[in-house]
Amino acid sequence: MTAISILGLAASLSLLAGWRLYATVLFTGLVARFGWFDLPPQFASLHALASPWVIGASAFGFIAEFFADKIAWLDSLWDTVHTVIRPLGGALLALTVVSPQDPSLQIITFLLGGGAALLSHSAKAGTRAVINTSPEPISNIAMSAVEDVATSGGLALAMSHPVAAGATSITLLVFFAWLVHRLWRAIKNRLGQFRQFFGFDDAKTNTQIKG
Repeated sequence: MTAISILGLAASLSLLAGWRLYATVLFTGLVARFGWFDLPPQFASLHALASPWVIGASAFGFIAEFFADKIAWLDSLWDTVHTVIRPLGGALLALTVVSPQDPSLQIITFLLGGGAALLSHSAKAGTRAVINTSPEPISNIAMSAVEDVATSGGLALAMSHPVAAGATSITLLVFFAWLVHRLWRAIKNRLGQFRQFFGFDDAKTNTQIKG
């Protein structure tokens, strides 16, 4: 397998970990354990995820995340708790793909994998926070279902066609960077509206005038 394929798989796993960390670990572990895809020798380190303990723990996390992600505001609380866990998990997943004989490449992959997972996590968490302001629950459940399907398809693509998956991941990361910027502006505007509604801005202005 070429270096491009290895980097493509690393990029895909780290990005998907920012969406669904437990599903990514569970699927990768099952692939390594049951041979659903023909993994080359370069990915021997992925077999560490085939441990029954790893599969069991990730399966438990997957079930919890599957239901928590479909309940308004509970999903945002879940995302907040995983702000550190997902990027770290994505970095470690990317690290398992590269050869341990090249420490410099391992460090670079760890940092880039963590950054990719953090960016995809930020885009997911920000989008769900905005959706949760909607009074109806359908959009929340629909978005979660779309993320489930996209994660499943992305994992299958990463294992079968890592180069195509890597190219897709790079495209998505560019889109996520733009989306995070837009979401940050939308959240700031929404917070400004809340402050005006509850009179916080007026109280601040009155305090400044009295001072």
